[in-house]
Amino acid sequence: MAISWKSFDFFDVTQVALPDDETRQLFESNDISSVCTGSDSLFLGSNDGYVSILGKGWKGIRRFQAHEARITHMRQVEGTSLLVTIAEDMSSEPTLKAWALDKLIKRTNMPTCLSTLTVNNGRRQFPISAFAALDDLTQIAVGFANGAVTVIRGDLVHDLGTKQRIVYESEEPVTGVQLTTQESSTTLFISTTSRILQLALSRRGQGSPPKTIEDSGCAAGCMTADPKTGDIVVARDDAIYTYRLDGRGPPRAYESPKRLVSMHNDYIAVAGPSSVSSSRDPEALRRRFGSATADGLFNAWTFVLLEPDLRVVAHTETLISPVRFIFEVWGDLFTITEEGKTYRYHEKPLQQRLEMLYQRNMFPLAIELAQNSGMNNEQQSLIYRRFGDHLYQKSDYDGAMNQYIRAIDATEPSQVIRKFLDTQRIHNLILYLEKLHHHEKATSDHTTLLLNCYAKLKDIKKLEEFIMAPGDLKFDLDTAITMCRQGGYYQQAAYLAKKHGETELVVDILIEDSKSYDEALDYIWHQDPAIAYPCMQKYARVLIEHCPKDATKLFVDYYTSNYRPRRTVVVPIEEVSGAAAPGGSGLAAGAASAVQNLTNLLILPSYISPATGTPGSARPNEAIILTDEDDLPIPKYNPPPPRTAFSSFIDHPDEFITFLEACLEEEKLRELHSTDLYTTLFEMYLHKSNEKKGSLHKEEWEAKAKKLIEGDHVPMESSNVLLLSHLSNFQDGTVLVKEQAGLLSDIFRSYTSARDTRGALKALRKYGPEEPQLYPAALAYLTSDPRVLEEAGPDELAAILTKIDKDGLMAPLQVVQTLVGQNSGGGVATMGMIKPYLRDTITRERKEIAQNRNRISTLRADTEKRRSDLEDLSSKPAVFQATRCSDCGQGLDLPAVHFMCKHSFHQRCLRGGGEDDEIECPKCAGENEVIRKMREGQRERAGRHEIFKADLENSSDRFATISEWFSRGVMDAQGSTQAS
Repeated sequence: MAISWKSFDFFDVTQVALPDDETRQLFESNDISSVCTGSDSLFLGSNDGYVSILGKGWKGIRRFQAHEARITHMRQVEGTSLLVTIAEDMSSEPTLKAWALDKLIKRTNMPTCLSTLTVNNGRRQFPISAFAALDDLTQIAVGFANGAVTVIRGDLVHDLGTKQRIVYESEEPVTGVQLTTQESSTTLFISTTSRILQLALSRRGQGSPPKTIEDSGCAAGCMTADPKTGDIVVARDDAIYTYRLDGRGPPRAYESPKRLVSMHNDYIAVAGPSSVSSSRDPEALRRRFGSATADGLFNAWTFVLLEPDLRVVAHTETLISPVRFIFEVWGDLFTITEEGKTYRYHEKPLQQRLEMLYQRNMFPLAIELAQNSGMNNEQQSLIYRRFGDHLYQKSDYDGAMNQYIRAIDATEPSQVIRKFLDTQRIHNLILYLEKLHHHEKATSDHTTLLLNCYAKLKDIKKLEEFIMAPGDLKFDLDTAITMCRQGGYYQQAAYLAKKHGETELVVDILIEDSKSYDEALDYIWHQDPAIAYPCMQKYARVLIEHCPKDATKLFVDYYTSNYRPRRTVVVPIEEVSGAAAPGGSGLAAGAASAVQNLTNLLILPSYISPATGTPGSARPNEAIILTDEDDLPIPKYNPPPPRTAFSSFIDHPDEFITFLEACLEEEKLRELHSTDLYTTLFEMYLHKSNEKKGSLHKEEWEAKAKKLIEGDHVPMESSNVLLLSHLSNFQDGTVLVKEQAGLLSDIFRSYTSARDTRGALKALRKYGPEEPQLYPAALAYLTSDPRVLEEAGPDELAAILTKIDKDGLMAPLQVVQTLVGQNSGGGVATMGMIKPYLRDTITRERKEIAQNRNRISTLRADTEKRRSDLEDLSSKPAVFQATRCSDCGQGLDLPAVHFMCKHSFHQRCLRGGGEDDEIECPKCAGENEVIRKMREGQRERAGRHEIFKADLENSSDRFATISEWFSRGVMDAQGSTQAS
């Protein structure tokens, strides 16, 4: 990861103690199939179709049978009594019901079912893999494991009828769906195992075709919505991703296996298999902990709470049992594991979290945390001041001053001034005093001190700026510009026109008068999009003629919505004090220097500056600061269609091709204007190929043209491709059109039918990776006739056999039958040809047997070594030679804490300061905790005979079940209990 995460413990974790036996039985029976929260209640769906409602204190409020089948999904509308349930049993289509929980039927005392419907999946029996609904229940999205997504639209509350429509189908299973609303539009986000899609829905339930916004999907349960921002959050093993209506947000890299994701305030809760179970070598774990212990490690899960904006791991925990559900209710976060245990995660108070950061001197992080938590400015100022004191103690005076300035509203100025007077940091003191005046907190003493500092440093320029207020000149703009142009003072004329916003006049002066084409282009690039476009259209051919590279880049940026106005700042860097003219003043030399002084204060392009100095005044040197374009935001504007710029590139084919290629790289332009762009670019490629510059030049451009039309969905009419190819004598065009029809097998068969062995082999090499079944067909073809086999040669036959064996395209028996033939009309291969294939197969199997035997020997030797190491640790002294702290990586100094596992730490780096006698190594704590929890679980399960009996009754192999219980250490646990 480029930026490391900081780990803290911002949450208190407790196991929920269920109040009564009925609730406890519900959780421990592992009968919960779905969970949802809302309206200050917890809703549990069961495998038997019952819905249990729990209130605060985890006491049951109501339990009723909603379905006859297993309830897989639920949604409760916050602030209402509405509940939506979905049940499915795979023998019929899923059933959806809407309930009014506050309207009870007197006869049955059950909530009223407002509406019932079956969810349409085209009569295909596949389980529901995702579910989402709007708060008003007018639109519901249901995703299926077969890749279909159904949208249900209607009034479920009043049972006025609904309409269903399958809006998306694919071969990949749907892993998540989310609905977002903005004003009057609804957007459906769909995740599959390999992509993320976005689909706009209209009020009638229809919408535009799905748009792929990411070519990577996610696992089931790894997609959710942030209720605060409305962003869609997707968890993959490498990072956390967010998606909005306008595209993907910045990812947060965090590598770990992820199976569940949920939101809790500003935190992202992630659960998945622990690194021990997912990244470690299984055999190494079995050698270290034993077979039964290692199997328990493989089931361990890690539960993490991340604060992505702060890059903070707010809590991490290893659970011996996988997490089934994560939900937020009653202001806290809860998890339910497969063992039926429920854990509560309560965030610690803000001040306590800040103290953790103070102890590690992480003041910038503390400031961000305070800002994100809504702390008022006065309290934030205390953090800034504390940060400033820390930096001052480290002699970072510039950094300390920056923090004192940010805390200027809550800090006594005299305290800061005294510190920097004592250290004679005059520059820092001037900055602080200037900010005091800016915030109107300066007294007369502060003003006196600031002036004295200016005088001490002999900074006359700042002194004059402080005590003077320059005025503006007033004159007739048109007359001044006309005179400057007639007199040849083009820079001054351009400056005046620019200062008063006459953009087209500035460009006209630079092009028509100054012939400064580069400067004109640069000036256009400084304008807002709406102002720059008319100038681009008017002078496009001139600019491309004289500045082809830069002008083309301007057109590319503008038409691809990447146009950023440039910014150039002219600032004075040196004040040359000279003698004033007779009658002049030391502070101002008269009205003649007003324009000169004005240029020093304005933000100007690099080319707009006075050409001559003003007599009788000092001429400052000027520094030009060019801001980075990437640092500036892209303004919002609607770019014109690309075809409006086509005529500007006449007689400039290279620049035209650059423009077209850039437009095609922009997804939005490629969708809206694909036909114009592809057709024109294809024509330009062929035009370049016909230039008489040699065969290599022709082959290069024909290759580009061929690549352009090789895609599966090229938005060009076949007739246009054929016509342009014919006019340019481009023979590959016709072939590619046929290839795009997807008839790859037919192409291969056409070669074999014509007995064109070379063509068939060429087609096999080209289309074989896409159509693997061509290799068995090629094998049959080569062995169908001795002449064909002789023409192909033994090397080709060997290569085909290698490919079939590597990819498992045919069983060895099928290969043999094909080579030697099953009857008199079979293959023509000899036994000598099949002998290498059989020899390699037998050799590979013998090698695997030898490797397994060697592995058994290695494991036995490793076990004996581990036993010897344990004996040495328990009977021999340990020597600690670590020189660096295993936590912070800095040099190890006293006080220090050493552990028998050879890890050493500063005492201050340990939680609790290392004062607890029973503290353990933080590096090894995770693995040790997993072992302890696993042993604790074994002891707990040893006395639960009903579970053992249930396993025996449900087992098809009771001896294997008893062996499994012995492998879990049940007899050891009982023995230890009896001994105690």
